[in-house]
Amino acid sequence: MFELACHRDHPASSVRAIQARIVGIDSHWLTLRWRIEGAGTLVVPVFAGKRRADGLWRTTCFELFMRAPGAAEYCEFNLSPSERWAAYDFTGYRDGMTERAMPRDPVCTLRQGQDLAIFDAAIPLDALPPLPWDYSLTAVIEEEGGQISYWAIAHPPGKPDFHHPACFAAALAPPSQA
Repeated sequence: MFELACHRDHPASSVRAIQARIVGIDSHWLTLRWRIEGAGTLVVPVFAGKRRADGLWRTTCFELFMRAPGAAEYCEFNLSPSERWAAYDFTGYRDGMTERAMPRDPVCTLRQGQDLAIFDAAIPLDALPPLPWDYSLTAVIEEEGGQISYWAIAHPPGKPDFHHPACFAAALAPPSQA
């Protein structure tokens, strides 16, 4: 479980904390969870059904970035409570962007109470690069009044930039063959 840090130049108004983690990997899915505390003013995109869409990061959106350790190439997954999603490959830092092939749609589910929201996502395992990964779990959070905050395991100096190599602060090795 990672405590995501809010970017200091873009504070949240009501959201107090976001935790994110990889819940599990099985033979078909990578499952992820984000837990948002102080979600009472969270702007939730309207349900739009499972389909690829660009620009999801302009409102509440949850993201996964992954690459082979030390590699310049990486992939990005944007996952929305609307059930829309996007997947991209990059050849280097913000360079060579192409749509990543997806054999099936990811599954996205938001559960929201008065103060707490849980966003779960499942990405088809056959859409992911082979382990090991350096990765980052991030969130763009929009709250009522248009306040947008940027959350990540780690932030580089300067403006929010989830693509920056400093953001790939977590690592996941292949399961042991024991």
